[in-house]
Amino acid sequence: MTSNAFDLLVVGHGIAGLSAALSAMQNGAKVAVLERAPVEEAGGCTRYTEAYLRLKSEDELSDDFEGVLADAGSANPDPALVAAMMRPAGEWPGILRTMSVTDPEFISTFAGKAIPTIKWLKTFGIRFIPARLPHITGREHPGLVVPVGGGYAMMEALVNAGRAGGVAFYYETAVRRLLQDEAGAVVGVHAVARQNRPVEFRAKAVVLASGGFEGNPQMLQRYVGKGAINIRPVARGCYYNQGDGIRMACAIGAAQSGDYGYYHAVPVDSRSGRTEAKVLIFPFGIVVNNLGKRFTDEGVGTEYRTFDAMCHAIQAQPNGTGYAIVDAKINDIPEFTKAILSDRPPIEAASLAEMAQKLAIPAAALEETVRAFNGACRPGRFIEMRADGLATAGIEPKKSNWARPIDRAPFLCYPLIPASIITMGGIKTNANAQVLNAEGDCIPGLYAAGAVVGIFYRHYPAATSVLRGAVFGCIAGAHAAAKFEAERCEARTTTTA
Repeated sequence: MTSNAFDLLVVGHGIAGLSAALSAMQNGAKVAVLERAPVEEAGGCTRYTEAYLRLKSEDELSDDFEGVLADAGSANPDPALVAAMMRPAGEWPGILRTMSVTDPEFISTFAGKAIPTIKWLKTFGIRFIPARLPHITGREHPGLVVPVGGGYAMMEALVNAGRAGGVAFYYETAVRRLLQDEAGAVVGVHAVARQNRPVEFRAKAVVLASGGFEGNPQMLQRYVGKGAINIRPVARGCYYNQGDGIRMACAIGAAQSGDYGYYHAVPVDSRSGRTEAKVLIFPFGIVVNNLGKRFTDEGVGTEYRTFDAMCHAIQAQPNGTGYAIVDAKINDIPEFTKAILSDRPPIEAASLAEMAQKLAIPAAALEETVRAFNGACRPGRFIEMRADGLATAGIEPKKSNWARPIDRAPFLCYPLIPASIITMGGIKTNANAQVLNAEGDCIPGLYAAGAVVGIFYRHYPAATSVLRGAVFGCIAGAHAAAKFEAERCEARTTTTA
């Protein structure tokens, strides 16, 4: 078996892993990055994401930054235990350190290190600009920035800097398990290269940055539940996210955290093979299943949380597909095509019966659904720019906003399926990115950053995942490298003495 020795091993090639690798490299560590994908597809979700960041500018957090993280940081925790978190973290018992709550120190560290991390990323030539979202208006959002060139540009800049600084990259290398010494410290990994060739890497520490389990049907079925097979990863890179980091860490006793039953997603055109083929016009029409029936409130809003809700509702349908139907009045909405990223044209029909035939759904059921919906619509002013309160009455499920009759041909349809962006269950770390075991103690030599760490419950705070990966990847690499240097200094002192 081939064996290699380094100071630090980083499992994963996305923003979290690369940030860890570069941070450790800059602090004098000998680093290797292990990536299961081939070089031309490396980078997981980072390679394909626009990489929205929840910042007002590259120098200032969004006003709600810590608030939205705290809001998504727990489900129904014991209030007595939450109150105990107000004590210094060093006084916490193990049950508190491993509780399913994202602790305040983690959130405050995230907030405190976000802007310094952005400035650090800029040293590699990465530039940031105000974000333009693919929504109806396409206007600049006051609380988001984005790197020029998206996640791919960030990845390329960090990879190039890593290569120049001596970081070793191993592609098509899938890590199978963590190696520990007799004292329980992580001292390397066992992996396989092409043709299932075993290879062992030894190191003083390991950073797990291999993402969630968006590409693992078995884990999705186990944790997300019924209809999980209907979920498609939003981008090709997500297929490589098999939950390996979570599985390996749990195998040696890591504490679990985050909402395993929830995932952040967007509805995409099922016919399109394009990355993130979003179709976000569903609030302005109706969505039916393959029985021709409405099944959810299409008009809750146009925020990220409403995209998740729509996806979860679609997941539960008989064939995991929702058919978003609008009529010709969609043309009254300026630039509505900005909310459609599919490369396929809509299915068009001159009548509902013809549409039902094209969709292979019962015509009578679709026509009755539309008749009942139209009858439930009420007079009022339609305002596409915001939630307008134009709701249905006397029908279930209701539609909360933008409820206009579907009555003007031609009718247009996009078949929608849920596309997962990030799963939310993972392992638990402290604010130094050190992995905790189920008793609340640090597992020596083991760090984790990015989506492999579970910190969200019930909903995803938009535009935080890439930034989280960068911040805690940087922290993990620097913390590990500092320990290496301390050990070297101690060894030199002992030798001199």
